[in-house]
Amino acid sequence: MAVGGTPVFVAAGGGVLGAVEALRLEPALTLVATPRAAQVLVVAGEQRPSDRIALARIHAQLFEPRATVWWRADRPSGFDFGTGAPESVSDAAAFISAQATQSEGEAILLDDGPPNPWEGVGPYGQGGNGMMGGTPYGRPMAMTTDDLRDGLALDAYSATFGPYLTQWPPGLIMETTLQGDVIQSVRIVEAPLAQDLLAATPHLELARLLRLLELPALADRLVRAALADPARAAAGLARAVRWTGLLAAIPSALARDESGGDVRSRTAGRLDALSAGRPADPAAPGDLAAMLIGLEWHEAALVLASFSIDELRGAIASPAVRMAKGAA
Repeated sequence: MAVGGTPVFVAAGGGVLGAVEALRLEPALTLVATPRAAQVLVVAGEQRPSDRIALARIHAQLFEPRATVWWRADRPSGFDFGTGAPESVSDAAAFISAQATQSEGEAILLDDGPPNPWEGVGPYGQGGNGMMGGTPYGRPMAMTTDDLRDGLALDAYSATFGPYLTQWPPGLIMETTLQGDVIQSVRIVEAPLAQDLLAATPHLELARLLRLLELPALADRLVRAALADPARAAAGLARAVRWTGLLAAIPSALARDESGGDVRSRTAGRLDALSAGRPADPAAPGDLAAMLIGLEWHEAALVLASFSIDELRGAIASPAVRMAKGAA
């Protein structure tokens, strides 16, 4: 049991991010960053039919006895288990917490076996030819390729991330090749899902970035202020954020947009908007996939959090074909 409340993983869909942030403030729950630390899966908001396999994988990772709660969400085809939660945040929190003790557990939807045969194939039983290659346990082995920074040959690993990665906007899916934690190539598969109006306030946009920088208490203060009155100027809160050294912690000239702004200046602009009680000035990411090439994983997360979800959606005009690849 997580300290503070029932451990819950939220698979957030569309139109619900602001409500999920409000749910995070409920003392009966602890929203965790990975389903492996959760006993209750909360499926919230609009769910794309194409994400049902990803949702099943999330469900399979919960520890037993696992339980599922559907909150402001329709069930995708094949998900005939779990219970619906009340609409209001406070009632939903009490209901979700109760499921941890009342649920008898749910069976996983996925087959309990490797996704492809590999054992015994190849000279070392790893599934490939020679000493390397293959897909043991369903994941491709990392193969050497030239690093973008110095040309040294290092192991490169390709995987698909999203749509329920808590560090990213809900719905975003990217196929990414990594060497260590440096991004070598990106293909954007799906754009983030549109969210509720509360998620578009400077309060919640800053809260997303603060959580990445391990400042959750200050992020919670911003959420509370947004729930009370998102149009009210919050100069005191903006000063508190600045006093943490947040802007100095962000690397300079990181991910310049089409107007010449970077992560630091976009964050400063949101702080100014928070002080004045107005929306933040718009920014245009341009070629988002190319912007992420060569960044370390934590830098890429900061870049994504420095744009509003609407700005990210606008930048991904053709998500199925947008691709950037680093040169050797």
